[in-house]
Amino acid sequence: MRYAIIGNSGSGKTTLAKRLCEKYWLAHLDLDSIVWEPDQIAVKRSRQAMEIDLAHFAREHADWVIEGCYGELVEAVLVHKPTLLFLNPGVEVCMENNRNRPWEPHKYESKQAQDSMLANLQDWVRGYYERDDDWSLRAHRRLFDRYPGPKREVVDASDYSDFQLTR
Repeated sequence: MRYAIIGNSGSGKTTLAKRLCEKYWLAHLDLDSIVWEPDQIAVKRSRQAMEIDLAHFAREHADWVIEGCYGELVEAVLVHKPTLLFLNPGVEVCMENNRNRPWEPHKYESKQAQDSMLANLQDWVRGYYERDDDWSLRAHRRLFDRYPGPKREVVDASDYSDFQLTR
């Protein structure tokens, strides 16, 4: 069983991934962990390093959830024919989720450091609907629409808590 989850920051990707992992005993890869340099804020790793780590994870685990906003990396794992989940609850839900985000110690040294980045994150969340990069709504829509495998778009965040999936 394999899932790839895309969506804006704050759309619920990590929350849903954790639920799927608990329910089905899946390995979990948050793409943030391979995109950014460890212990540095907003310093991107090389594309080659990201792709090597992604391929290694997908190869090493029979069943997994891979999630993130990085359309180009999610596209790279579609060769494994996962169920593609596109979380698209809208800007207000994403912004509210980010305001209520618990401290992520694997990303920030303190809750204060995380909160100091909130204004930038919220600007980025709003920009998701206007940009045309690999991390934008347009890119996610194209990826989702083109994918011939199993897929589901979820626009109502209340569906996340009751997410019913079949094997």
